[in-house]
Amino acid sequence: MDNEASAIKHDQLCGVMSRRVFLRATLAGGAALLAGRAAELLVAASPGENSIFSIGGDLPVNRLGFGAMRLTGEGIWGWPPDRENAHKVLRRAVELGANLIDTADAYGPETDELLIAEALYPYPKGLVIATKGGQIRPEAAQWVPKGDPEYLKQCIDKSLKRLKLERIDLYQLHRIDPKVPMEESLGALKEMQSAGKIRHIGLSEVSPEQVERARKTVPIVSVQNRYNITDRKWENTQAYC
Repeated sequence: MDNEASAIKHDQLCGVMSRRVFLRATLAGGAALLAGRAAELLVAASPGENSIFSIGGDLPVNRLGFGAMRLTGEGIWGWPPDRENAHKVLRRAVELGANLIDTADAYGPETDELLIAEALYPYPKGLVIATKGGQIRPEAAQWVPKGDPEYLKQCIDKSLKRLKLERIDLYQLHRIDPKVPMEESLGALKEMQSAGKIRHIGLSEVSPEQVERARKTVPIVSVQNRYNITDRKWENTQAYC
């Protein structure tokens, strides 16, 4: 245990989050939240100044953010059975120091973004809301990539309305559509960025090669891939980033 603590302290002093620290925070998170100790978790996983990093060079956020996907109904579909409780969870997350909230228009669909606005608007200063577009949900069990440029522009406008924002700080392409050239999808996001509707652009579920290709079209500030103790499919992307 002493060696573990020493390694964690070293990583924190160096201002990085190693895999060791990430896994420790993840595993501790499940236990702490089940035990109702979320405040202790946030303090433990946020060691002073080293807990903050900057998205795109101008969006400082705490390393431990809040993923809002599971606030919706069962199967990430529809409204939650207790809507007010979902509001309480969002408010409590912000109270505990989470200043980055991740969502997507496909969560619900749409209901997740609406819940965030219902609970937190007008938003506290410094709160970053990251959302995603580029997947449709014909039914609860289906997630289908849709990267048509005009569709993505509509997605951004609708997310702005649901979230009650004038500009989305971080907008991520939820999936790369194999039927649409990546450059066309990202070109639509770049156009909306130039129009002042989104601030930064990111990707989701991508390989290093796809990130490199995307960066030839638009600056990419974030990559959001599924990565945990049992799923290491994107190990190469984690190493690349």
